[in-house]
Amino acid sequence: MAPGLFKCVECNEDANELHRDYSNGILKITICSSCKKPVDKYIEYDPVIVLIDATLCKIQAFRHILFNTEINIHWKLCVFCLLCEAYLRWSLLQGSQASNDPADIIRYTKEWEFYCMFALAALELAVFCIGVLFILWTSQRCCGCSLEFTPLLKALLLSSYGKVLLIPAVIWEHDFSPLCFSLIRLFVLTSNSQAIRDLEKCFITSLARQWMLCSEWVPSERESKQLIKASQ
Repeated sequence: MAPGLFKCVECNEDANELHRDYSNGILKITICSSCKKPVDKYIEYDPVIVLIDATLCKIQAFRHILFNTEINIHWKLCVFCLLCEAYLRWSLLQGSQASNDPADIIRYTKEWEFYCMFALAALELAVFCIGVLFILWTSQRCCGCSLEFTPLLKALLLSSYGKVLLIPAVIWEHDFSPLCFSLIRLFVLTSNSQAIRDLEKCFITSLARQWMLCSEWVPSERESKQLIKASQ
């Protein structure tokens, strides 16, 4: 097995395996050599528990999903979230253009505004992802670190699952719907920041090293490891 194939969900250190398979079907969870905790406790958890922890924006759940599982549904999830966003905008547009004409029901079946809203939502998502990747690429380039775009893009798409909540917010419409929409968008941004947090460890570590050079402080090897772990 290739080194560093997995990540510890507690300290984000590399791990070669999540569990060890002994004879007679006995499995033992691997203990991280850095933090002395299980590398990934979520391999024993039900997927519903993992989803709940991800909804609560726990960094351990995001590490499990991004590093220790083979999830390739980010593109499908992206399309579904775009459909939710497009439906929200389309419903608001139709609400502002409400008509009592019975013939208007037929016009709804030939509604092209929905596809326009989908294209607009896709364009906004593309601009958002490109903007985030460009900012991170610029920051990493200034620090002399490399940046992997594929994991970052996957993290951004998977962490946008909160847009699914727009559908029930539209169906059960009430006076506080605008507030709900704002909270959902805030939740999505929080999930995005948590998802890319671990992928930018190199950037935070580089800033810490620059600060040490500016202050002319030469720490010991033990203090350097503690500072790097604190930046995680």
